[in-house]
Amino acid sequence: MNKYKYLIKNAGLLTISSFSTKLLSFFLVPLYTSVLTTEQYGTYDLFNTTIGLLVPILTIDIQDAVLRFAMDKDVEKRSVLSIGLKYVFVSSLVVTIVVIINYIFPIVRVLKDFSLEFLLLYALTSTVGVISFFARGIGNIKEISISGVLSSVATIIANILFLLVFKWGLLGYFYATFLGLALQVIYLVLTIKVPTRPTATESNSRSLREQMIQYSGPMVANAIAWWVNSASDRYIVIFFKGLAVNGIYSVSYKIPTIINVVLSIFGQAWSLSSVKEFDEKDANHFFINMYNVYNFVLVVSCSLLIILDKVIASVLFADQFYVAWKFVPFLLISTVFSGMSQYISGLFTALKMSGIFARTSVVSAVTNFIINLALVPFIGPLGASIATAIAYFTMWLLRVIEIKKYMTLKINLRRDSIVYGILCIQAFYMSLAKTGVFDICQIIFLVVVILLFIPEFKGILTKIKKHQ
Repeated sequence: MNKYKYLIKNAGLLTISSFSTKLLSFFLVPLYTSVLTTEQYGTYDLFNTTIGLLVPILTIDIQDAVLRFAMDKDVEKRSVLSIGLKYVFVSSLVVTIVVIINYIFPIVRVLKDFSLEFLLLYALTSTVGVISFFARGIGNIKEISISGVLSSVATIIANILFLLVFKWGLLGYFYATFLGLALQVIYLVLTIKVPTRPTATESNSRSLREQMIQYSGPMVANAIAWWVNSASDRYIVIFFKGLAVNGIYSVSYKIPTIINVVLSIFGQAWSLSSVKEFDEKDANHFFINMYNVYNFVLVVSCSLLIILDKVIASVLFADQFYVAWKFVPFLLISTVFSGMSQYISGLFTALKMSGIFARTSVVSAVTNFIINLALVPFIGPLGASIATAIAYFTMWLLRVIEIKKYMTLKINLRRDSIVYGILCIQAFYMSLAKTGVFDICQIIFLVVVILLFIPEFKGILTKIKKHQ
């Protein structure tokens, strides 16, 4: 039972941080959509999305290596952090040079207009990534939670002040983000407790750096593929439909943020438990039990949010953004498969098999890109949301196939296929049917989904009671 307690404890602490951070973007949507134009919101989203791609490429996705190696007992922790920050510093210099060149020779006009903002967003995002991943790796979960709350509170106050009082528009949105990220960095630097070990020699540090790069190298392809799945559709929408439409499509991602809170909380806690408790035979059924519970939570949340899609959109989205509700159902489904893929990736993290991350993610990304090009020109953002769902399904399926080669994981594929099929029917029905805010058929779908999991949950509870 210690395995469950360890996971629940970490998830509980991370809930404080993730709840405040992830739901911050959710609850501030009415403010953004009422103050910013669709083009302004689309511009910020474009910067944020681009940096999400640049950070893993320019830093060789060093933050994932920092997390994994910080968890090893025989590693000099300070060296792990130092290596990560060096890559952040060098990559920030590269971005600075590119920004200066673009300012002198304006190739990308929007980057010239917001050069300093882009540079600061990159530097702060990459720094927060390395330091927070390091803190999680050495077990400073409480510090991460507090830093997330402080960052969220600062961002909320700054947004209200900069957007409503000072009326700084898009610049105010940027400044509020900078303030929140900077405060998080400062707090973590001052409070994380780095375990002390004998000072590493230069040769040991060089060997550690080589091991970290060997691990993180394939993760770059994985990170790029994840970016393609979650963000490249914005560029395709911009290309075919324009910045304003992308602003609307970007807003539709805010409702799936509710599920992303669960993904973030569990994913961070799971990455620690999967390494600590890994057992290739899963003798006590810990891994399959957690898989089924996690799957149930994501599926039921997805089904429920599809039902409430129009209600939530009417509250969160201003008039010109309300149409974004049409794109939400398939994005919700994509979060389910994204979450299940991340669950399995935790097992590959324990095995330090980062190459499998890359292979499965790249196939998924190529699938996403092709379907986006095929659908977006004809049905716009709806095509992009469908492509994203299919891509994450592909990733999940490939990882299920791969993990079975290395450990015993008895997944009920027959039951899961039926459940996922019901979610797809719900999504098509909601997006295409002209129904009111609520529909009895959608509620029936939700009930059926819950009933399909009941037999399995009875078995899980029985096994847990036996181990008490």
